[in-house]
Amino acid sequence: MEGEVGDFLRSRRARIQPEEVGLPGHGRRRVPGLRREEVAQLAGVSVDYYVRLEQGRGTSVSDAVLDAIARVLRLDETEQAYLRTVARPRRQRGRRQRPEAPRIRPGIQILLDGMERSPAFVLNPRMDVIAWNALGDALNGFSRVTAAERNIPRQVFLESAGRDLYPEWHAVAAQTVAHLRVNAGRYADDAELCALVGELSLKSEDFRRLWADHEVRECAYGVKKVRHPVAGLLTLPYETLTIPAAPDQVIVVYTPEPGSETAERLALLGSWASSAAR
Repeated sequence: MEGEVGDFLRSRRARIQPEEVGLPGHGRRRVPGLRREEVAQLAGVSVDYYVRLEQGRGTSVSDAVLDAIARVLRLDETEQAYLRTVARPRRQRGRRQRPEAPRIRPGIQILLDGMERSPAFVLNPRMDVIAWNALGDALNGFSRVTAAERNIPRQVFLESAGRDLYPEWHAVAAQTVAHLRVNAGRYADDAELCALVGELSLKSEDFRRLWADHEVRECAYGVKKVRHPVAGLLTLPYETLTIPAAPDQVIVVYTPEPGSETAERLALLGSWASSAAR
C-alpha cells in the first residue's frame, strides 16, 4: 500500500471539475480535475501541507484537515473512512502473517447451519471463504475445491467459470475490487492480503484496470445474480454481518424473498444436494 494516500487523493481530485467548486475552468490544465493548490485553497490548508499529505508525509494530520479535504473532494462515508486509514497508517514492525486456518467459533458454525433456507458463508479480510452452511455449499461448491480456490477475488478474476457464474460479471468485479481495497487499507499489515493483490494484478488485466481506479466501497448489502448449473438463474439479495467477537470476519447471508422464484429454486437445490450427498 506504499503511496496509497497520494494515489487515492489524486484519483479523487481528477473527478472534480473546477466549475463544480466555483473555480474558473478555462485555461490549459496538465491534469484532469482539481490541482493540488486548488484543493489546498478550498480546504484552508497550505499548499506545502497538502503536498506533504499526498506524498505520505502527513501521518500526524488532524481530523479537521482530513474532514476539510473530504468535503472538497466530495468523499462519501466509506471514502472518508478509507482516507483516514491510509493517511494515518498504524506503525508496524513488519507485515503480519495471518494463520493459515482461521478459527471459527463453534457457535458461528451452528448459526450458519441453522440458516437452512439461506445460503451463508464467512469471509476474512482477504475474502477467503472460511466457513459455510449446506445451502451455501450447494450454491457455490466450497467443499469441492481447495482452500486456495475458496477466495472470491480469485474466483471472479482468475477462474473462467466466474464469468459464467455471474451474469452481471462487470458489476460483481468492480464491487469485489472496491471492497478488497477497503480491506487492503484497513489491514495494510496483512502480508497474505498484499500478496493476493500482487497475484491478481499480475494475472488479470481486468483487476489491474479496476484497482487503478481506487474505488472503495463496503459491500454491506445488495443484490447479486448467480447462474447455477442446476438451479438456473437466481436473484439473491444479501446482507453482510460483522462478527463482534471477530471483527475481521463477516457473515454473508443471501436473503431471497420467501415465496419468490429464487427461494423455490434454492429449496429444490437444497433437496437435490441433500439427496446427492446421501
